Amino acid sequence: MSGSTRKCSFADIIASIRYWVIHSITIPSLFIMGWLFVSKGLAYDVFESPRPN
Repeated sequence: MSGSTRKCSFADIIASIRYWVIHSITIPSLFIMGWLFVSKGLAYDVFESPRPN
């Protein structure tokens, strides 16, 4: 077999460097992209709602 299917405990996952590298990039990216989506008015275009005056 080529890979291991060992189950990791929650503590092992939280303690891993890989977990923190991945989440330190993805979580802030989601907030930034959401802020840009709303602040640039793309939400109005996508959902076809009228823009406020």
